[in-house]
Amino acid sequence: MAGITRTGAYVPLHRLGPSTDGWTGTVERAVANFDEDSVTMAVAAVEDCLAGLDRSTIDAVYLASTTLPYQEKQASTVAATAADLPDDLFTTDISHSVRSGSIALLMALDAVAAGRVKRALVVASDCRVGPPGSDFEKSSGDGAVCIEVGPGDVAAVFEGVVSLAHEIHDVWRAAGDTMIRSWEDRFVQQEGYLDAIQKVAELWERKTARPIASFDRVVLSAPDARRHAEAARMLGIAKDKLAAPLFGALGNCGAAFALAQLVATLETANAGESVLMINYGDGADAMAFRVTENAGEGRTGRRGVAGHLAPKLPVKAYADYLKWRGLFSEESGVRRPASAGPSAAALHREQDQVLRFKGVRCQKCETVMYPPQRICISCNTRDAFDSVRLVGEPAHLFTYSMDYIAGTADVPLVLTVVDFDNGARCVLMMTDRDIERVAIDMPVELTFRLARSGGGITNYYWKSMPAREAFI
Repeated sequence: MAGITRTGAYVPLHRLGPSTDGWTGTVERAVANFDEDSVTMAVAAVEDCLAGLDRSTIDAVYLASTTLPYQEKQASTVAATAADLPDDLFTTDISHSVRSGSIALLMALDAVAAGRVKRALVVASDCRVGPPGSDFEKSSGDGAVCIEVGPGDVAAVFEGVVSLAHEIHDVWRAAGDTMIRSWEDRFVQQEGYLDAIQKVAELWERKTARPIASFDRVVLSAPDARRHAEAARMLGIAKDKLAAPLFGALGNCGAAFALAQLVATLETANAGESVLMINYGDGADAMAFRVTENAGEGRTGRRGVAGHLAPKLPVKAYADYLKWRGLFSEESGVRRPASAGPSAAALHREQDQVLRFKGVRCQKCETVMYPPQRICISCNTRDAFDSVRLVGEPAHLFTYSMDYIAGTADVPLVLTVVDFDNGARCVLMMTDRDIERVAIDMPVELTFRLARSGGGITNYYWKSMPAREAFI
């Protein structure tokens, strides 16, 4: 029996909303910071899903996204390494469609049912960019989810799927494009979205002889709130059975959108309830699940969708968001030499330190150090250390400084000295901060972010950020 064992999620802290100067939207949407992308959000979702759990038996990672950084190079290997997953696992990227999230989930379920995989992670993450001021920009959002799939005592049993291929140029992004393109709105919605949703619903009922109305909860992907309501009426789904579409809070987060609604639904679902998820993108998938009595066990110790939506930090000005996405720049007059790209050899050699963020613990006196050293700073013991990962370790801010001329996209650059409860200390840049709230001894946590890139290499590193609960 294959199914969902536990879930996790990540929603960026920042929001475009009515309080954002220059923003013409009437509701909120989540936006990734300037140092976030689909890979960093994927890692955050994995960390939420696996918080406090053994990750050594994960044997597959399926990463779904339409906004991965490379045309030729797996992003799933980057995410798996940063999440400190074992090397002996299967990794793959599933892309090119916003339906890739449900496709990845189906691939993982099939692999578990076949016995080839025992514990798989399905990670869906997207950071799509639309034309400034467009309806697409207002209804979309950035975010990620992680779903662990396995056999045995699962939280939600997989009960079946039907799929539909639907060839149409409604919404697309050509190679080299950064923004979404679309055809005329009525054509996009009538001949694309609504037609495919109706056909997959009819296909489901014909193949399974199970009415959609018989499900306790229905997750319905849609491009915006208006089309979501229209599709629900067309399918005859009662309002009390319809999963919250997250418009006005998260927004349509592409490949992660249907799965984000599914995860949010499973966070509150009761044992015995049936859930149908309908996802759209170049066709449609309808996937059925039944919640079990084990559902509550997978919710402990995880923020999930609800826990990430509650804390938020409004973006002060729409121009700031445009700068984050590279759509607007203010010339300061300061000219700095172009920086060289990171060394591929150094990144490979130091991936335990850089991507996995591992320090060392002295075997004699148990002093923890980051970055790793050959000689203990406390007892001078040489080359006698155990590896220790600092991600997830409780920490607080020892001291900090603010640099207003560093040339960062988010002025000022906040440099922090972070003390971990296990005794380690390191120097990190701080992100997702309100400078008026930064204070000595405040709780902080680590977050995987974009770092200096160049030469076609997208580089990542860990930063500190105030504990997310400080923004509730």
